[in-house]
Amino acid sequence: MTHAHITTWVIAFILFFVSLSMQKARSPKAKMMQMILRLFYLLIIATGAMLLHMLATLPPLYIVKAAAGLWVIGAMEMVMASVKKGKSARIAWVQLAIAFLLALYLGLKLPLGFHPFA
Repeated sequence: MTHAHITTWVIAFILFFVSLSMQKARSPKAKMMQMILRLFYLLIIATGAMLLHMLATLPPLYIVKAAAGLWVIGAMEMVMASVKKGKSARIAWVQLAIAFLLALYLGLKLPLGFHPFA
């Protein structure tokens, strides 16, 4: 399940940057790409919930990791909204970077994290 969660995150980030470039270019298909990205947000949340459900007890750091993951999704949406409105997205980008690094650190540090050779 961990691999499915990581795969959905990777695809979501690829879709995010593709959607962002389409939004900047004012492509008519940008809205469709953004909807596909939102579908991947739902897949990320579903796989993350399944990973949390696999735990017998829920340690506090896993709750922080889940909150950071939701913060990443929210920050990605904030960046998209700012770009769509033509406003500065600097604060949203900073939030995205902080939330992503926190979620990545916790995802690699926690025992249920990604361990390809274990």
